[in-house]
Amino acid sequence: MENTKIAKKLVNVMNECSHIVKNGLNSYHQYKYATAEDVLLKVNEALTKNRIASVVIPEIASMVDVTNLKGNTEHLATVNVQIKLIDSESGECVDFFGIGSGQDAGDKAVMKAQTAAIKYAYMLSLCIATGDDPEADSKTDENSAIGNKGTKITKIEVKNPKQSIRNTVICANCGEEIKSERVIQYSIGKYNRPLCMECQKHMTKIA
Repeated sequence: MENTKIAKKLVNVMNECSHIVKNGLNSYHQYKYATAEDVLLKVNEALTKNRIASVVIPEIASMVDVTNLKGNTEHLATVNVQIKLIDSESGECVDFFGIGSGQDAGDKAVMKAQTAAIKYAYMLSLCIATGDDPEADSKTDENSAIGNKGTKITKIEVKNPKQSIRNTVICANCGEEIKSERVIQYSIGKYNRPLCMECQKHMTKIA
């Protein structure tokens, strides 16, 4: 059977990362969340203890300009990541995949998206329990609060020529096209990233 050695090690990693304490605080909506630093520190400790190397391969899926409630333009990036885990002893490897979105008025949209993609790729693949889902970006929450009808998509620039998503917006979780502008506006306002109706229902269930 393939990859039995790394599978046994990943069971140990999952056991050691089964729960992460929420140390972050969203000051605008006043909720706690597990920070990317908390997740990566816990995962890194477990991976290195079990002698598993981690290599992250990011790829920009799309860049979207949105107008927030205050009329300011912000950049919304969606990033796909592939995380390759390699057993340093057997050479066996497995891949994790994640999708993340990040919004920022400056040059940090891609970094936020990449961080979210890596964080949730580990959390979902290793079944890490925290009880939270939305990224905590107080400034973005303030500018695009729940039900923000002022948010609209003004420009879409595709950075990945392999994906034919020009003039479309894809769900940050499942990658499906979102055709309803109302759904896009609502999800950006509530979750800081574009989510289809099915993924929004899933987020509500686990919130």
